[in-house]
Amino acid sequence: MSSDPVLFTHPSSLEHETGAHPERAARLVAIDDALTARGHLGWALRSSPLADDALLTAVHPASHVEAIRGLSERGGGWIDAETACSPGSFRAAAHSSGGAAAMVDALLGEGARAGASLHRPPGHHAEIDRAMGFCLFNTVAVAARRARDAHGVSRVLVLDWDVHHGNGTEDVFRSTDEVLYVSIHEAPLYPGSGPVTEVGSGAGEGYTVNLPVPSYSGDDVFTSLVADVVVPLIRSYAPGLVLISAGYDAHAGDPLANCTVTDDGFRAMAASMRAVADEIGVPVGLVLEGGYDTAALARSVIASLEELGRPEARPPARGPVHALSTQALERLAGHWPGLRPPTD
Repeated sequence: MSSDPVLFTHPSSLEHETGAHPERAARLVAIDDALTARGHLGWALRSSPLADDALLTAVHPASHVEAIRGLSERGGGWIDAETACSPGSFRAAAHSSGGAAAMVDALLGEGARAGASLHRPPGHHAEIDRAMGFCLFNTVAVAARRARDAHGVSRVLVLDWDVHHGNGTEDVFRSTDEVLYVSIHEAPLYPGSGPVTEVGSGAGEGYTVNLPVPSYSGDDVFTSLVADVVVPLIRSYAPGLVLISAGYDAHAGDPLANCTVTDDGFRAMAASMRAVADEIGVPVGLVLEGGYDTAALARSVIASLEELGRPEARPPARGPVHALSTQALERLAGHWPGLRPPTD
């Protein structure tokens, strides 16, 4: 893989109007301003296409797609207490899904080493037939399905480091081994799902990995869980594509949660993911989720993309294995016999 990293965006993200809401257009403006000031870090900038219904119905039933389209065409409204839909929301969400799918095409069809799809609204709370938690369509799930349906990839790894559990992504992939879904999230916190006991069902048993962390968890917790749990899982699973459901609301400055991850923590997690993806010879793609302090969000996205887009991966310095990582490895050994907690 030698192609330049690719970055997908679309101005329709600004057309999703939410009013006085933490998930607002200023999030994308801050990211765009930071990237523009840095020449987009040398990434190839592309306009995201509009997802057609076939892309969306690979994840959601047609009735759900039509419900969101119809609500948007009627002028919008509130779907629940957190989730708004405006006249421009369907278009914004469809470009978000289209950008994620086009990113996968660039990674798997063109040989790009890394990709990013930066849009709003986010997606990981959207369940198969329910919009919720600021999310209308499950964008990262659309990306994972695209890898399977268009490129024949039989195994995709999704790491979700958004501070809120990705109940929607878990819902979509709970019963399949085609996607290994790993979520690091604060608990207790919205939406209240994601206990360690939820491991998937049927053919998907063992392919849902929940790594809840307590409030005030910081870089030491998050970076260890990625380096010491997620990286060994990737080596064992050997996916054909690595996707990051990248929320930045675990940041110390974020107003919606209580974790204390820094810009450097996000940098280290991205570096770990790029290094293991290179090690197993597959590309890595990032799909934007949450992050509601606009300055912290922009800095952390920049840090992530700097690491993912390097010509050569740069693994981060290893810190101590956190106790939560050791506990997770002990739990996971039943489904993943190759994983073992460290011994001193």
